[in-house]
Amino acid sequence: MLAPQRAEAVPTPPASVRPAPPPRSKAVAWSYIGAAAVVLAWLAAGPEWLRLPLMALAVAGGLAAMAYGAHRVALPAERAPWQALHLSAWMFFIAIVIRAVVPGAGAAPPTAMALFPDTFVLLGYLIMAYAFGSMLRRRRAAEDDPARVDAVLVGLAAAFMCWTYLTVPSLAHPELTVTRVSNSVFPVIDVVILVLVAQLALSGGVRQPSLWLLIGAATVMFTGDFLFILRDGALGDVSQHTLDVLFTATFLLVGAAALHPSMRTLTEPQRIVVKEVSKVRTALIGVAVTGPVVITTVEPPGGLLHGTVRAVLCVLLVLTVLYRVVRSNNSRARAERVTRRRATHDPLTDLPNRELLAETVESWGDQAAAEQLEISLLFIDLDRFKMVNDHWGHQVGDELLCAVAGRLGAQVRSQDLVCRIGGDEFVIALASPSHSALAESLAGRVLEEFARPFELSVGNVVISASIGVAKSYGGAHALELIRDADTAMYKAKGSGRNAYALFDTSLREQVRDRMNLEQALRSALPRGELAVHYQPIIDLATGELDGFEALMRWQHPELGAVSPLDFIPVAEETGLIVESGAWLLREAAAQLAAWRAERGPHARPLHVSVNVSVRQLRDGALVEIVRDVLASTGLPPEALWLEITESGVMEDLETALATLQALRGLGVTLCIDDFGTGYSSLSYLNRLPVGIVKLDRSFVSEVGRHGANESIVRAVLAMTGAMNLRVVAEGVETEGQRDWLREQGCDLAQGWLYGRPVPPAAHAGRV
Repeated sequence: MLAPQRAEAVPTPPASVRPAPPPRSKAVAWSYIGAAAVVLAWLAAGPEWLRLPLMALAVAGGLAAMAYGAHRVALPAERAPWQALHLSAWMFFIAIVIRAVVPGAGAAPPTAMALFPDTFVLLGYLIMAYAFGSMLRRRRAAEDDPARVDAVLVGLAAAFMCWTYLTVPSLAHPELTVTRVSNSVFPVIDVVILVLVAQLALSGGVRQPSLWLLIGAATVMFTGDFLFILRDGALGDVSQHTLDVLFTATFLLVGAAALHPSMRTLTEPQRIVVKEVSKVRTALIGVAVTGPVVITTVEPPGGLLHGTVRAVLCVLLVLTVLYRVVRSNNSRARAERVTRRRATHDPLTDLPNRELLAETVESWGDQAAAEQLEISLLFIDLDRFKMVNDHWGHQVGDELLCAVAGRLGAQVRSQDLVCRIGGDEFVIALASPSHSALAESLAGRVLEEFARPFELSVGNVVISASIGVAKSYGGAHALELIRDADTAMYKAKGSGRNAYALFDTSLREQVRDRMNLEQALRSALPRGELAVHYQPIIDLATGELDGFEALMRWQHPELGAVSPLDFIPVAEETGLIVESGAWLLREAAAQLAAWRAERGPHARPLHVSVNVSVRQLRDGALVEIVRDVLASTGLPPEALWLEITESGVMEDLETALATLQALRGLGVTLCIDDFGTGYSSLSYLNRLPVGIVKLDRSFVSEVGRHGANESIVRAVLAMTGAMNLRVVAEGVETEGQRDWLREQGCDLAQGWLYGRPVPPAAHAGRV
């Protein structure tokens, strides 16, 4: 019996987890094919007395191979077609046995007894057609595959030939019997099977040995049936031995196809790859279409039935060709639409992309000028979106982007355009009456929408957005408008995020100045324009020099002295801080080593404190750079202090902790810089492997005068003292501040009271 229908519904597992074929199955298949070739050769040319045993052996071997392949090589969910082929082979085998043992069943010309084995042959054909159809249904991966139409063309041409040269001569025989009429039906079934096999051969995907073996089996069977009908219709002289060889070859070829492990590909969906029509395929289609027309012209039909059938077949051929042309054209049009959509839409959110945004804004330009409309763009950037990807993974990040796209789409009018133009960047384009403030209103609503959590697979996630708004009254280039909105967005982000900002021309000048500064900064280090200045750090209890903070300075030949407040943020954003920060670390360590050598072994050991940026903390090379610096300078690890900011650590706490632990393992001293201005959480401070806390100058400026921050400074000193951390007070400018801090037990201080940051030569007398 055939496998239960529910087995076909089991989904095909991915190739990476599909069970492997039985060991050595390929070797067994090729051994079987070699043995089958030997048997066929002996059957065709060997002695007559050996033919019957060889036929029996071949048929038994074919049936055994089909059974083994269906139950051992094929996967459980894909056995049904192969079990059907095995069953059809048994039907043919039963028919062969009946013709051999039942008197008159195998006579030529056929008698009425031939109807008995023909019934089993007909069942075998139907089951085989089901098997090929089931394979084709599982294998085919696209409805647009032209193999269907091409196979129908081949089938119609074959039907025309069979009708003309088999069916008509058979029906025209003077001794027309029921058996001859039934035999004339077989070519119709052969044509159906031929169409199915042609689709398997012409459809896309991998053509492996099993497919070629099945194509060979179907071709041999078709040839055998063709010759059988010629013989039984007394239309040609065909020996029984020839038919026996052909039908035996069919058994062996199907058995070989079932044994080979590539048989699994016949029941797997195949990826359709659109290619140019090959010359062979073109010739096949040409012969299929022109052959019947030529034959009809050269051999006009005789009789109404004969002419009608041939005319119908020719009309069907023409209609099939027409259908193929129309379908091909429609398929190309669909492909062009899909290609166009892929080029103009974001694949993740299906929103329009930058290209379609630019086209739309350009198309609105003339309309805006004529109708006094205002074109507005809202450039929306998600704040700290990278943290979502880093914490939950890119799948959740994509989930959030899709949720954002849906929420933005719900806030706009039908004529507005919502686009995704980058990783976490969205743009809303709208045209509205001038001075309607529609863009500002929409920006406010979007910010309110972002205040509501996004429900994702990991739970509720809250994320804010920075929005830049740019407007045009027609005539502005789309890319310029996008650039202006982008510029305004950075203004909103620089103002603290979770806000919107309007573009004005001064922003364009700021962007230009920043770009000029960035380009100049890229050449600063190679040209030797960067320098290191050192600010002393003093022990408050003794008044002695304890060390220095190394600070980067930039002297540009045209711009002059560029403030660190201007160039350090640019270096951080562009990543230039990684290279320049490593340079600063090497320079400072080398200078300290030189100073310590000058002071001698009995002098108070000095330290140097170097700032480490967020980018450097994320860079995997920082630990190795510090190790190399310590090794090359011979500096004791405890003499090197590395300053980090609270906010920088908290942007990616886990990554920062791993780097800080590795640095602490080298023996260097870690400092929290600007303490009090960031998170200032005792729990976070307790997790960080730091030894020094640097109190921000904003708290120090009012101490000693009964200022409001004195209680905060006392609390910080008490807290750090309990945690065995030393404190450096920054920005000490007066003796009153110094004395108050000393009374409260502060350890170290730096500021203008003790000296400004100056080049190393300026410290020559002091060191």
